[in-house]
Amino acid sequence: MIKNATYIISNTDVSTCPESSLPEFAFIGRSNVGKSSLINALCHNPKLAKTSQKPGKTLLINHFLIESSGDKMINGKWHLVDLPGYGYAQAGQKQREKLKRMIERYCLLREQLVCLFVLIDCRHEAQRIDLEFMAWLGENGVPFAIVFTKADKLGRMRLHENIEAYKARLLEDWEELPPIFVTSAESKQGGEELTAYIEQWIA
Repeated sequence: MIKNATYIISNTDVSTCPESSLPEFAFIGRSNVGKSSLINALCHNPKLAKTSQKPGKTLLINHFLIESSGDKMINGKWHLVDLPGYGYAQAGQKQREKLKRMIERYCLLREQLVCLFVLIDCRHEAQRIDLEFMAWLGENGVPFAIVFTKADKLGRMRLHENIEAYKARLLEDWEELPPIFVTSAESKQGGEELTAYIEQWIA
């Protein structure tokens, strides 16, 4: 579905993001969750978003212009937004606050934002920082979906158990679950489902 992806611009604040009427789908998650790798896999371009073994690589709001094709699409252009990761413990308090403010301002003020994809490493149990961030999104009416990453790192049974345990934990706080996707940048699992979901929103 994604035919072309082009880097447009990076910003430190929502006020300087591109003036555009195109819908935006943003990706966010804790540092080192595999966000850049997943974006590159979805866009079929291993060099589109910068990847690093060192957490905290993404420190800006990065816009990419996506050209897609689909049966339901009239205009297949949209923006993919790569947001800074949160919860990078080695970052100083001042930098963490700066990134937090940058993320919150984008989520609350960016009218073009259609859906925020919150990335979760499927290998770990529910982390407080992720639960608190999703609770904040719900309280502020920000539409989001959960994207589990690194599915190739677990066997099928363990993966199923981890996902079900995470759902059960979410239902302790939520009446219903947001859309959930299980992906792997390595094996390309879940990529078609994720892009099909974006197509439905655009249509």
